[in-house]
Amino acid sequence: MTRPFGIAIVGTGMAAVPHAQALKSLDGQVLAVGVHSRGRERREAFGNRFDFRPIERLETLLDDRNVDAVILATPPNQRQDLVARISAAGKHILSEKPLERSVSSAETIVSACRENRVGLGVVFQHRYRQASRKLVDMLSSGRLGAIRIARVDIPWWREQQYYDEPGRGTLARDGGGVLISQAIHTLDLLLCLAGPVRDVQALAVTTGFHRMETEDFAVAGLRFESGAAASVTATTAAWPGEAESIILDCDHARTVLKSGVLQVQWRNGDAETHGDAAGTGSGSDPMAFPSDWHRDLISAFVDRVRTGKQPEVTGEDGLAVQRLIEAMVRSSNEGKRIGMSHSGIAAGPAC
Repeated sequence: MTRPFGIAIVGTGMAAVPHAQALKSLDGQVLAVGVHSRGRERREAFGNRFDFRPIERLETLLDDRNVDAVILATPPNQRQDLVARISAAGKHILSEKPLERSVSSAETIVSACRENRVGLGVVFQHRYRQASRKLVDMLSSGRLGAIRIARVDIPWWREQQYYDEPGRGTLARDGGGVLISQAIHTLDLLLCLAGPVRDVQALAVTTGFHRMETEDFAVAGLRFESGAAASVTATTAAWPGEAESIILDCDHARTVLKSGVLQVQWRNGDAETHGDAAGTGSGSDPMAFPSDWHRDLISAFVDRVRTGKQPEVTGEDGLAVQRLIEAMVRSSNEGKRIGMSHSGIAAGPAC
């Protein structure tokens, strides 16, 4: 009988909570070995809440043969050093987004995992919604035809107290604002659906609703390698917050992906709906969403890495969306269109 796949969590912030809930629901397939963080009080409180063993020293976790993989749920500025140590110990890694604060640091993480021959997955759980997967299938089958226009709207809200947390929304800890911390999920899904971006022109600013170092509002125009065009609006200053949406205008239909539901309006007048409505954390409570998507992502990660395959959502996927975000910020800072290089990458759906 195959033993359960052992996973430990590193980090005890709010991003770790849905992972802990997901691991509990995967009992039998996955063994939750324990949780590590530098702060004793938070580590023990988290362990007591989810019945996980608190692990004081990272070395104890890395020496444990029952640990096959680590879920990395620390702030971005802590990940580069941790990945170097965890991958050198031969443990697979499932990292929260973004991989790090910058593309260059994220590239170092991807390289370390490649050199140490461990799997590196990224937590883009929006890909695991039933409606998202249905849309990928419909695009891949050719039923919808080509994407001609994509319209992305992320009208979220965060109270000022959210940004009052030390480091939140700073370049030093998070690497940016709404783009890299919130919109990254939807932008990853957009790349998954539409393929690589050829060039981007953007504006990113801080509104009067927040006191913070980085942007809480961004708008961009994108042109894809496929020839499709897209508009993107992302903010955490749209009170009271509304679920993000991706609208695709395709040759044969218009699709609307929102709140876990896919609506398809065919040009011949037919219509269909897929998925179930769910919260997305768009309002003042960032954690107002189910852990089901994390469960399915972790399950898929385990199934692949335990058989020597790369995860479905790879470090390269994490790099792709971070390169887009850096291009958007650079475009805003320099006031010009930024081209993106994708040598050898085919246009069209990427997942």
